[in-house]
Amino acid sequence: MAAPNQTLNCEDFSMFQEMLKVMRTIDDRIVHALNTTVPTVSFSGKVDATQTCKQLYESMMKGHLSRDIAIKSCIAQTSEVVGQLREERGRDRDNLTLVKQLRKEQTKLKPMQSELNVEEVVNDRSLKVFSERCRIHYTPPKVK
Repeated sequence: MAAPNQTLNCEDFSMFQEMLKVMRTIDDRIVHALNTTVPTVSFSGKVDATQTCKQLYESMMKGHLSRDIAIKSCIAQTSEVVGQLREERGRDRDNLTLVKQLRKEQTKLKPMQSELNVEEVVNDRSLKVFSERCRIHYTPPKVK
């Protein structure tokens, strides 16, 4: 259940959102994954719950990291374009095409930045569900 190994399209915001949606599949299905892979007490002898929880945790963390890197990369890339357009606008204030393009890029940048907040909520929710179900089987390493 690993996250897809795809890069985000930073140019088209709707594609950016679509790729994030695909990359968040593991988090969206965490409850189902835990219900189908982590045994209840009565079935605990048939499955290695510790190993299952560890693998699910590692997969989830890999997805969180890859999304964080992808979102921050798109923010940096779009911020750079905004900076360049601002510079150009400073030299040519009457260029309406330039002003429109700058607005377009700024409009795209704001929701990209808010995706970091969405990501935090998604990650917290997944970790909470994971902890509730796997805490007796597996304790993740402490993050420094």
